[in-house]
Amino acid sequence: MPHTQHPIELLRFNTCGSVDDGKSTLIGRLLYDSKNLMEDQIEALERSADITGGGMINLANLTDGLRAEREQGITIDVAYRYFATPKRKFIVADTPGHVQYTRNMVTGASTANLSIILVDARQGVIEQTRRHAYISALLGIPHLVVAINKMDLVDWSEARFQEIRDEIEDFLPKLGAFRDVKFIPLSALSGDNVVDASTHTPWYEGPALLHHLETVHIASDRNLSAFRFPVQWVNRPNNPTDPRLHDFRGLSGQIASGIVRQGQTVVMLPSGIKTTVQEIYTYAGPLAEAFCPQSVTLCLKDDIDISRGDMIVGLEYLPGRSSELQARVCWMNPKALTAGRKFYLKHTTQTVQAAVTALESRINFATLEAEPAPAALAMNDIGVIRLRTAKPLLYDGYETNRLTGSFVLVEQGTNATVAAGMLFPPLEPVKPEYSDFAI
Repeated sequence: MPHTQHPIELLRFNTCGSVDDGKSTLIGRLLYDSKNLMEDQIEALERSADITGGGMINLANLTDGLRAEREQGITIDVAYRYFATPKRKFIVADTPGHVQYTRNMVTGASTANLSIILVDARQGVIEQTRRHAYISALLGIPHLVVAINKMDLVDWSEARFQEIRDEIEDFLPKLGAFRDVKFIPLSALSGDNVVDASTHTPWYEGPALLHHLETVHIASDRNLSAFRFPVQWVNRPNNPTDPRLHDFRGLSGQIASGIVRQGQTVVMLPSGIKTTVQEIYTYAGPLAEAFCPQSVTLCLKDDIDISRGDMIVGLEYLPGRSSELQARVCWMNPKALTAGRKFYLKHTTQTVQAAVTALESRINFATLEAEPAPAALAMNDIGVIRLRTAKPLLYDGYETNRLTGSFVLVEQGTNATVAAGMLFPPLEPVKPEYSDFAI
């Protein structure tokens, strides 16, 4: 009997921290020491050595692709790299550390399972450390690694490592979002505790960074209890040459959360019509069941008027439905946000008009406390706002569903994305007037 090989699990993670904490060097070291570089990449590193001076290979150049980044020694844009080991596949986002590029960090970390915050062992905890820890928690990233880098420059001091660890553990309870936190002493430049355990830290009993990335448990991170399927496209091939597709009508999209099975009763929102799932298709063929984040086409027992922007959900846990919303936002535009401004709001597969009705608070990253009623949110500020949309949204709180609980604001006229938002939980679930269309 042939052996069925399970697909290798994918871990998405990002690196963040202050300028010159070694984020790009750490990723370069991971790629280099895990043998994930091709010969031409190594040759390109050697050719670029003259840019950084000294004639030495600079591992940071693997992710700092812009010439301005190499010349200044800082990360400006988000750089994504893919690599794999026999145990797991990885997509890593190298995000900027400078406060000027906080919005880039939010973008790069928005899909991450795990966040690595680098701390310079000489500098210790600074405001950017708190800022990035707060943003990682805000984005719902469940796993955190605090990589205390440049330990070689403090003589591998266990006391210094513990001092930084104690200071971070002191403010982490204010964030309260991480399922697990790991502290790792390392040197990205020399490779200690990055891929292989270091002989310089006999007092550290934990794993090297790569081993932790390979083994951290992420299978239970997804929300599998509440089925959500925002409809992206009504799939009607109308192919007269293939009798199977002549009358085919499916609803295509990505499962935002939960599990769907053949024969399962579902409800269409906002109409409230109930029906059952007859067939589930992917590019590879039919399935008996599917789960997030798979992209599928659902065929229902009954032909129902449903279109892009509607949502198919399970009966067990219903989403909220409201046009009065409360959300945390990261403001990304040079023009400050003030109450009364109007935008397009993009949520799941629909776009609606929205107005900001109030600015409730702004985070002070020095204290991690909320400052009430700010006059405006400047670029890279994070605050709580209230919104009113032209038509009600079907949504969940971001803390329970990162897809149906998130949105972006787009400036009217320029189509510039100006904010990323995370919705507060609805006050109560929607109560549709169910139709016995298919029951």
